[in-house]
Amino acid sequence: MNATANTASAPQPAEQAAVHVKNQRKLVGRVVSNKMQKTVVVQIERRVKHAQFGKIITRSSKYHAHVPEGTFQEGDLVEIAEGRPISKTKSWTVTRLVEKSKVV
Repeated sequence: MNATANTASAPQPAEQAAVHVKNQRKLVGRVVSNKMQKTVVVQIERRVKHAQFGKIITRSSKYHAHVPEGTFQEGDLVEIAEGRPISKTKSWTVTRLVEKSKVV
């Protein structure tokens, strides 16, 4: 065996990081506040069936998400990904803009 074949089969650190990113939890929601520096508040809405009555109801949660540059406005639809804790309430990072707000 040559040395190149042996090193090609060994996992590289970048490949291991890519595997971890694949298992990242991602959510899509609307920005409800951008008044903080480098942070936006994103509201996630999900529809669930009521256990007893069977009616579809809307549940919502708010997450603080990190934004290195403050380019997102209220009403924007964004995708956030879970990561390591950045502060007491912030463990999510905005990954991409899905839809720009229509309000000027």
